Amino acid sequence: MKKKLLATLLCVAMSASMFAGCGDSGSDDAANNQEADAPADDEADAPADDEADAPADDEADAPADDEADAPADLSDANIGVFYYTFSDTYIASVRSALDSQLDSLGVTYQDYDANSNQTTQNEQIDTALQTGANLLIVNIVTSGSVDASQAIVDKASSAGVPVIFFNRAIEDDDNEGKVLGSYDKCAFVGTDAPEAGHLQGQMIGEYLMEHYDEVDLNGDGNISYAMFMGQLGNAEAIYRTQYGVEDANKVLTDGGKPELVYFDETNPDKYQVDQDGNWSAMAANNYMTTNLSQFNEDQKNMIELVICNNDGMAEGAISALNDKGYNLGDGSSTTIPVFGVDATDAAVQLIADGKMTGTVKQDAEGMASCIAFLAENCASGKEVMDGTDSYNISENVSNKIYIPYSAYQK
Repeated sequence: MKKKLLATLLCVAMSASMFAGCGDSGSDDAANNQEADAPADDEADAPADDEADAPADDEADAPADDEADAPADLSDANIGVFYYTFSDTYIASVRSALDSQLDSLGVTYQDYDANSNQTTQNEQIDTALQTGANLLIVNIVTSGSVDASQAIVDKASSAGVPVIFFNRAIEDDDNEGKVLGSYDKCAFVGTDAPEAGHLQGQMIGEYLMEHYDEVDLNGDGNISYAMFMGQLGNAEAIYRTQYGVEDANKVLTDGGKPELVYFDETNPDKYQVDQDGNWSAMAANNYMTTNLSQFNEDQKNMIELVICNNDGMAEGAISALNDKGYNLGDGSSTTIPVFGVDATDAAVQLIADGKMTGTVKQDAEGMASCIAFLAENCASGKEVMDGTDSYNISENVSNKIYIPYSAYQK
């Protein structure tokens, strides 16, 4: 009976501290206090023979084991999920997957759309904290800004709640670990930014080596390319823009072919960027439509390859090509190779239809699953990074998790 009473008291103490936050030691303190108060002397004075003769099954059936195996009570979780914009195609896929994961956990949550405005996101976070949010999941607007991310961490720290950043970098390379190391209840789930660029560049180079003559529409021995960049200052965009070309060039030159030639020699940047920073199909469509009015087969200066930082921009470029009779997927039209990043459902369908050539898969389901795992840790009162040994964790920052990319072609 004394053991059953002790287990019951332990259960009450643990429930009271269940959602004190990631890494909170409240439940351990409560357990220690209860054990200290337990009548140990009485048990010590009990006849040894009685204890020896007690049935082993009684101890095995003690409710402590059942309670340890029982699912954590997450009913007190109140989660604010903050997206830089709902309109981003990849982010929409993460949102859908994460909503499903959080629904399955049975937690209370609310999604917020910052519509690409950092001030709006900051205000949304303030409102969420004031109305009882005890966990923040943040897809920051101003990617790579230490000031913006530190301000959010400071808000979370002041409120004593955990914060999980995802997808968009919160630090630049020179400040890696500065923000994530400033608070023990925060983590980041994202990708190794250069990886997508490397995979895309390798894929482009290999494709061109196999199809060089058919891609070289004007037969001048060079491949003329357009590059659509998602956002200035964004680490993912920077590395995709850089390595998508550099790695393709390495494959080409190693194979005895010349490097890619940017289609517009008057543009020293060698890319066209979405000025709104939305990585949007509309921006790429507008650029490509204008480009094709000046650079086309009739002028013998046709753009022969399109490289995009994401699949949304690839969709926009393909739409512009379709309007001019290219990439119709009917077997009769000329196809300009178009490469993107994300492997969204729309891009996968375009590849299956023969309208798009390849992409790099950014695993939305995997990212959402990892975020939900960390959220469950927090809601259960565990350390935010508890049980993450199987994930790909940064060698430099112990609370940064990378979700791997992979190449995707038909």
